[in-house]
Amino acid sequence: MRLADSTTLVEFARGEHVMTVCNACRYCEQYCPVFPAMEERVLFAKADLTYLANLCHNCGECLYACQFAPPHEFGINVPQTLARIRVRSYENHCWPPALGAAFRHHGVATALGLVGVLTLLMLLATWVMNPDGLRASSGDFYAVVPHGVMVSLFGSVGIFVLVALGMGLRGFWGEIQSGSAFAPARLDGRFDAEGLSVADTRHALRDALTLRHLHTTGVDCTTAEDTRRPWRRWFHHCTLYGFMLCFASTSVAAIYHIIFGWHAPYAYTSLPVLLGTAGGLGLLIGPAGLLAVRRQRDPDLGDADQKGLDEAFIVLLWLTSLTGLVLLVLRAQGAMGVLLVIHLGAVLALFLTLPYGKFVHGIYRTAALLKYAKESRR
Repeated sequence: MRLADSTTLVEFARGEHVMTVCNACRYCEQYCPVFPAMEERVLFAKADLTYLANLCHNCGECLYACQFAPPHEFGINVPQTLARIRVRSYENHCWPPALGAAFRHHGVATALGLVGVLTLLMLLATWVMNPDGLRASSGDFYAVVPHGVMVSLFGSVGIFVLVALGMGLRGFWGEIQSGSAFAPARLDGRFDAEGLSVADTRHALRDALTLRHLHTTGVDCTTAEDTRRPWRRWFHHCTLYGFMLCFASTSVAAIYHIIFGWHAPYAYTSLPVLLGTAGGLGLLIGPAGLLAVRRQRDPDLGDADQKGLDEAFIVLLWLTSLTGLVLLVLRAQGAMGVLLVIHLGAVLALFLTLPYGKFVHGIYRTAALLKYAKESRR
């Protein structure tokens, strides 16, 4: 096991104990996919716990329903136990492996420091190579940072990020597929050899995109034992779809530039600007709301040691959106050049931390939902 320190071994041993107790009780089987998937297993290998931990949406209902929860001597806390195993799965499948420790050292101060360092380096580089660009006020971003330089920098970083995320997903999927103690009952002799069907993929993506399991018992999400509110799910949606709209904006702008030869700056009524503005607003509202919800939520529903990991990603998303929207509003002002470099520094920091921050949980959770859809087909 990579990163097989004593803490990791203790957490997986604890996870095996918790799942064994839950499997004997089964009171929570109606809450979310974790419990039906758990009931298909008698033994819980590391791969099974990794799978169940990433299948968990941390809705928290099982903690308040559990008769063995603290202060009971068993001390069963499924959301907290699976949260700890989840972050270990990020570390274990990180690529390059040496950067796995980054998951333990994330924090808001670290994220802001990275933004500051990258922004300063880009300001110095721009000042040396194109000092007049920092005083540009035409709205033309490429007058500050040439198109070729921007494409080369963010293209190379983007390729590295995709490779790192792809390698991590490959390792995670391989583990939960081949390392499990799960031996499925067969309806025919071909279950193990079957791949994902179109229906499996459709069901998993539906659950991932709607966050259906974030509010398993109704329309609202758990904040505390007697508190149910919809905000956590809504803010998650603002964040997810805001990110997707910003990606769509960048993609459309690339098509405009490369295929049609339509170069920026684009009008405020153009498709790239409208998509980017909508996405930016989503990434202002969503992360700010998630940060507020986190600080009101029962701390027993998560792992306090992961506060920095969660909040660093939220802050980077929010800062990237804020700087982007300010840049859009002031793109015809004399401060445009400096604002552009600050925004690019925030975007670069976000990109570089994607494979080593909370972003990976969405990828692994979707993969776990795909496996669950395949298992459920039985």
